[in-house]
Amino acid sequence: MQIGEVAARTELSLRTIRHYEETGLVIPSARSQGGFRLYTETDVSRLMVIRRMKPLGFTLEQMRDLLDATDRLDGDDALDDGERDALLERVRTYRQAAAEQVEKLRVQLARAEDFADTLGARLEQNAPAARV
Repeated sequence: MQIGEVAARTELSLRTIRHYEETGLVIPSARSQGGFRLYTETDVSRLMVIRRMKPLGFTLEQMRDLLDATDRLDGDDALDDGERDALLERVRTYRQAAAEQVEKLRVQLARAEDFADTLGARLEQNAPAARV
């Protein structure tokens, strides 16, 4: 699929997808005869991983590291038990970091909701009485 369809499916801008290409996080699987980037479902899946990591504060280097680990785990190359265990530990580390960020975001959301409720109550308390 071309970059426009990928952008629509991932809800990422064309500019963002190109930036991720420039940084080596996602490389289009092919190019058309006219030079257009062509992406596969695997490429879209990589972009979705990146899109999910970004709001959790992961750096481009961390994204690259996680994608490398998952690529190697999913790859056709035979891994010995030590390599597999090391890769799985890297993925576990990122999972734990993501879980910690999610918890921080839950706390922030609860505080934001409380603040909005406080403002709503203040408005109701100070609103002029309805006239009959």
